[in-house]
Amino acid sequence: MQSCRLHGVGPQISTSCVLRKLSGMMFGLYMLMVGTSAFTIRPEVHTGEPDLTFPTKSAAGNCQYRGRHYKRELRLEGEPVALRCPQMLYWLRPSARPHVNLTWRKNDSAGTIPGEEETRMWAHDDVLWFLPASQADSGTYICTTRNASHCDEMSIELRVFENAEASMPLISYPQYLTLSTSGMLVCPDLSEFTRNKTDLKIQWYKDSVLLDQDNEKFARVRGTTRLVVHDVSTEDAGYYRCSMAFTHGGQQYDISRSVELCVRERKEETIPVIISPLQTISASLGSRLVIPCKVFLGASTPLTTMLWWRANDTLIDGAYQGGRVTEGPRQEYSENNENYVEVPLIFDPVIREDLNTDFKCVVHNNWSSQTLRTTVKEATSSFSWGIALAPLSLVFLVLGGIWMHRRCRHRTGKAYGLTTLKTGLQDFQSHPK
Repeated sequence: MQSCRLHGVGPQISTSCVLRKLSGMMFGLYMLMVGTSAFTIRPEVHTGEPDLTFPTKSAAGNCQYRGRHYKRELRLEGEPVALRCPQMLYWLRPSARPHVNLTWRKNDSAGTIPGEEETRMWAHDDVLWFLPASQADSGTYICTTRNASHCDEMSIELRVFENAEASMPLISYPQYLTLSTSGMLVCPDLSEFTRNKTDLKIQWYKDSVLLDQDNEKFARVRGTTRLVVHDVSTEDAGYYRCSMAFTHGGQQYDISRSVELCVRERKEETIPVIISPLQTISASLGSRLVIPCKVFLGASTPLTTMLWWRANDTLIDGAYQGGRVTEGPRQEYSENNENYVEVPLIFDPVIREDLNTDFKCVVHNNWSSQTLRTTVKEATSSFSWGIALAPLSLVFLVLGGIWMHRRCRHRTGKAYGLTTLKTGLQDFQSHPK
């Protein structure tokens, strides 16, 4: 590109150079504006699904509403209630949450819910607390999250019922167990009240009767929210209530949940049978080894069958955290209208430590379980003297054949000479001189 120089050039040439330079600058500015608009203006696409991306509106603008949370909170009057802001699970990453301004409000109220704990209803972090809740608290609550560049809202519905037996069918969580098996019931939605608790005590009731800890039919699992039901029968179906104590600000509250147990008939299942691997697997040190555990299920569905490997009674992930020995992907398939499930154990590579490890393949379903042990043995040397001596044997065989052939020819020639000599002698004697 030629530059415009004014010395030694007439005024007309100087003016044209200036005009060319000015037009070039205007063209560059135009291209800069077009490029900038290409990065900032995005076309709007409607897919028919809720938009899960975050809005790019300023904090001063209107927030984008992301809809109502799929789960409704059904609670009893007089009990503590904790509503977690639903979009905080998706909004930014946890490390950025301290920079998020979060507020709560009820849909029929313009004011926000205060954050002071002195009131019965207050907000802390991303949880809205009711200590305790009343039927007047029923309604839709909107959580608003915003920072310097993003703002969105999502709602969650709360319904508070009268604390009476008649309310149990309305607030119960359905759970299912199979007839003639043992299963567990879980006291649900207690995470906000059981967090960081090591002395958790849950009481279970059936038809308002406390299930004692020493009951042979029911057994509470200490420190958990579970209740074991042994040998489930049709009489076990019905409504159960679990409760726990919650203390806040020196005051104790009772929290309860209602569970409806539904008993299903058991489908006939085949006892799983492990048909491989062998009890001993040969492998060379330093090589890659795959041991498949193949289980015959018959007509049973693989969905109810669990299959895994253990090393010295430890799960593979825990025994080999470095990943040298891993479980391969689970495979489910059918052969001749019979179902199989398979999980391989992969060594990459085999080392001497594996020769002294007890590996077990374990399969379990609702009907029974089975375990098969296998060990890895160092393979014998692949060098074979028979294979090494085969060429040498062939050489000796060929040489021996040649020697035998020559010997036979030598004997045949000698015999022919003697026969000829004898025949000639006879002819000579029959014709005397």
